Amino acid sequence: MTRDVRRLRRALLHLVLAVIAALYLSPLVYMVSTSFKTREGAGSTEPRWIPDPATLDAYREILNSADSPIVAWFANSLAAATAHAALVLVTAAPAAYALARLRFRGRNAIFAVIVATLFVPPVVLLIPNFLIVNELAWVDSLPAVIVPAAAGAFGVFFLRQFFVTLPGELEEAAELDGCNRWQIFTTIALPLARPALVTLFLLSFLTNWNDFLWPIYVLLSPESLTLPAGLGNFQGANNIRYDLLMTGAVIASLPVIALYLVAQRWVIEGISRSGLKG
Repeated sequence: MTRDVRRLRRALLHLVLAVIAALYLSPLVYMVSTSFKTREGAGSTEPRWIPDPATLDAYREILNSADSPIVAWFANSLAAATAHAALVLVTAAPAAYALARLRFRGRNAIFAVIVATLFVPPVVLLIPNFLIVNELAWVDSLPAVIVPAAAGAFGVFFLRQFFVTLPGELEEAAELDGCNRWQIFTTIALPLARPALVTLFLLSFLTNWNDFLWPIYVLLSPESLTLPAGLGNFQGANNIRYDLLMTGAVIASLPVIALYLVAQRWVIEGISRSGLKG
């Protein structure tokens, strides 16, 4: 294959990738563009990618709205998603390590039962979870959206696939140095599993951040809502204010995009080494 042919194939590949990227990014670009438009420009039937004139009126209105406390919703979502993701790591990491590295009777059966719960539709658990949350007096409080899903099966499955790939020689060397199993887990396994832990934290954060159905059931007062639930109510009250709706969507997207940009290196490494072996 000549150099010119290779260059042509590479150029065609880059062109195809650019077209695919444009298709995925165009809704986001139009969302951001609409958030800077005037009320009349956002509601125009003629689509315009560049706002003319550009204005921050929608941001001022949505941030200063007394009926829709979006700043409180944002803070609630940020606190709930962060606490939920941290709790997922606390519950999933020890369980995954035990199922991957310890030898005990019934280990495979326990893991099979945990994986089987992945096939249970989440909507089936709405009423049982609500009854438990109600008995704990957590209704209309952030623990209701932090705790119930923190011991899910996905985190255990994801981290187990990573721990299985760790070389056994490291544990044997640590045992010869006098380390017990807990010390091996905390000083060797967890540091090596940092890419998988960061990836699981990000995925758990996104799941909680984007959750819409469960917060509607357990968060009742307007100031206690998380951002997706609050924006759902906001959309119902402003179904023709596209500038405000797109502004709310931009605000909801910012933490997700920022978190991914910061953690993308660990995410790529964690996905490449988890869930594909074992």
